[in-house]
Amino acid sequence: MIKATVYVTIKQSVLDVQGTAVQGALHSMGFQEVDKVRVGKYMEMTLNTTDRSEAEKRVRAMCEKLLANTVIEDYRFELEGA
Repeated sequence: MIKATVYVTIKQSVLDVQGTAVQGALHSMGFQEVDKVRVGKYMEMTLNTTDRSEAEKRVRAMCEKLLANTVIEDYRFELEGA
């Protein structure tokens, strides 16, 4: 078994509306030290394989096809196990 952890974030060149909203809310709660917020997605999955190379290919394909909108989002992932 291999555990994959996937992180998806809005590209730096794209306005992060959610991040701006969270920053505004934090400021209104008294957290003035927050300068910038970027909101993203975090996913964990377990793959039923021991082939690390194949797992890397499959997770990359998952990110490209479904988990990330590569026009406006970046992704990275980490594999553990096997």
